[in-house]
Amino acid sequence: MSLIPFPLRIPPGADLRSAVEECLAAQGQSAAFVLSGIGSLTEARIRYAGEHDETVIAGPLEVLGLAGSIAPEGAHLHMSVATASGRVFGGHVCYGNTVRTTAELLIAFLPEWKLSREHDLRTGYRELVIRSAGKRGE
Repeated sequence: MSLIPFPLRIPPGADLRSAVEECLAAQGQSAAFVLSGIGSLTEARIRYAGEHDETVIAGPLEVLGLAGSIAPEGAHLHMSVATASGRVFGGHVCYGNTVRTTAELLIAFLPEWKLSREHDLRTGYRELVIRSAGKRGE
């Protein structure tokens, strides 16, 4: 299995989730995972498990960890952030997480695979579907 590592720095003012999603398209890929991510945010917008609405956490915040999958239909990312006093929050990354000074990520592109998000009758959500891109053994 081939894996293409891709380091990415997201600059101040950018939306974290949007930048990750744009990276996939800009690199002409159809499957990737965020392996690691750190940085800082002006505020965080996350959704906790089992909740429908996002929560806004006032910043400045340090991103302690970021991981997830990226498909052409969008990213599914989770992160943990810490406040200046060290309180830690974590959950599903929503749009509106504005980078404060930097976000530094390691993305792994998977050229032998295609990822998509399709409605799953069991969960009621658009879930990850993994298919071969037919490039194995080239």
